[in-house]
Amino acid sequence: MAPPKLVLTDIEGTTTAIAFVKETLFPFAEAALDGFLATQGAAPAVAALLDEVRAAEPGAAPAATLRRWMAEDVKATPLKALQGMIWEAGYRDGRLKGHLWPDVAACLRGWAAGGVGLAVYSSGSVPAQKLLFGFSEAGDLNPLFQGFFDTRMGGKREAASYAAIAAELRLPAAEILFLSDVAEELDAAAASGLATCQLVRQGDGTVACPRHPQAVDFPAVAARFGLPAAG
Repeated sequence: MAPPKLVLTDIEGTTTAIAFVKETLFPFAEAALDGFLATQGAAPAVAALLDEVRAAEPGAAPAATLRRWMAEDVKATPLKALQGMIWEAGYRDGRLKGHLWPDVAACLRGWAAGGVGLAVYSSGSVPAQKLLFGFSEAGDLNPLFQGFFDTRMGGKREAASYAAIAAELRLPAAEILFLSDVAEELDAAAASGLATCQLVRQGDGTVACPRHPQAVDFPAVAARFGLPAAG
């Protein structure tokens, strides 16, 4: 099998510990929600997102809906966008640093230097993705990526989403390798013709899925798929 032309990676459970998202990012956004809505709720971008929340839950106060979605980890696009806006302040003033597993940054740099394209597909909003990689513990990694995709492309467990991303990247699906810890996401990617690999990181307690190739970290992905060495 020829090495992939592009690696499309998930974030939570793949590049980043699930605990960082669950125990740092989500509580940060919840604690800051009321103050953010009070000061920024009338801003056009925020108001438009709040209208989407109201449309999804008619008759409910947007703040209450958002808190319930946070508690249930609903992958709602307006919630993810608002969380990203709240996190931005924390990243910019240094209260937040984007967590990456220790093997990730060096591999991303090595793959990019070796001519492999890189892109991200996460349920977190594109701005939130760029904040995590731009203010990461390993420095600003955003210049390495050719594309960032979120649920505006469709759900991560829907095959059509991956076909749409391949079209956006102007690559045949078979030349893209998708990395995720979630078997159902990998199933959807494979259904659209992408190569797949499940990250089974011990620290996240991921359950291995026999339907897909597996790797314990990014160096193992590189070895399995013929990618360049870490930079």
